[in-house]
Amino acid sequence: MRFKILFFLTPLTLFAEIGYVEPWGKDADLIAHPVSRSSRKNLSPMGLLAEQVILFHHNVLTHTTGPRSHFRPTSSQYMLQAIREYGFCKGYIMGCDRLLRENSDPWIYRTKEIKGALYKWDPPKK
Repeated sequence: MRFKILFFLTPLTLFAEIGYVEPWGKDADLIAHPVSRSSRKNLSPMGLLAEQVILFHHNVLTHTTGPRSHFRPTSSQYMLQAIREYGFCKGYIMGCDRLLRENSDPWIYRTKEIKGALYKWDPPKK
């Protein structure tokens, strides 16, 4: 019975908005602003599905575990911007490449200081 309820309610969470204001944990000062849906252009069905999954991750899951990205923009924002700019295939590959570089290793390229913390600065190239 619980599985049936979970199975039918899970798709509704893809359209969820932020449920509360602050995340928990030691990274609470790194509150990420929700990604807007207004900047989308004509996307393929796969692009729209990927956008919904990324928005669910960004708006719901990130706020329960707290932001952990060493990059700015965060990896979910980066993948969403890349998919909107370059389409699903190239944007997905760019986002996966970014996720592979997501670690705390020293960064020799551009950095940016935000609220006293130093972040790796790597926006999607235009």
